[in-house]
Amino acid sequence: MDKTINITLKVWRQRGPQEKGAFQTYQLEGISVDSSFLEMLDILNEKLINEGQEPVVFDHDCREGICGMCSLYVNGHPHGPDEDVTTCQLHMRKFHDGETITIEPWRSAGFPVIRDLMVDRSAFDKIMQAGGYVSVNTGGVPDANSIPIPKPDADEAMESASCIGCGACVAACKNGSAMLFVSAKISQFALLPQGRVEAARRAKAMLAKMDELGFGNCTNTGACEAECPKNVSITNIARLNRQFISAKLKD
Repeated sequence: MDKTINITLKVWRQRGPQEKGAFQTYQLEGISVDSSFLEMLDILNEKLINEGQEPVVFDHDCREGICGMCSLYVNGHPHGPDEDVTTCQLHMRKFHDGETITIEPWRSAGFPVIRDLMVDRSAFDKIMQAGGYVSVNTGGVPDANSIPIPKPDADEAMESASCIGCGACVAACKNGSAMLFVSAKISQFALLPQGRVEAARRAKAMLAKMDELGFGNCTNTGACEAECPKNVSITNIARLNRQFISAKLKD
């Protein structure tokens, strides 16, 4: 028989961006420790609907740790107390019987609350759009090995590209900075020959858009790297800073 636990939930409820929010407390009994955190929220919502109450609004999609939609602050940690996982990969075995679990949305000027636990993360899309395109030769199909790329560079580019844009770095940062996200997206292009044509323009444009959208400045506390579910390295921020300074000097 599966082990079950009884828990108390303190959930942030907010009807809209301009509304005043507050925590509401709910009790759940008999929650399987093998269920995921989002499955537990599904159970809560079924309970609320059966009682004639409004269900808790939260974001999710793939539930496989790929899309980055499940952006929840759980007990003071982006994506919860477990390391290197998104909220949908967090399981109730990480919590104890009788424990009180506090659930909040991302807290950032760049991520305004839509409702309850759902925030507007379209700012990340706007930053990516500011980065623009990558030039390619649209003539004949080039041979796969026509542009030799050292394996360390290819590996590092892939590690940077593993960023899923969930926003945990912003939520963890005391300044609400998006530098880890921006630097990862810039690095995945800057490390490869195909992305170097627009490298200078890209760095300036994406940082300018980040500032415009209300994200804070980076002060290198390292909280973003510590809370990133995909282990994106803070060394990307150093690379971005070098690219930005180089671009400004060329100007």
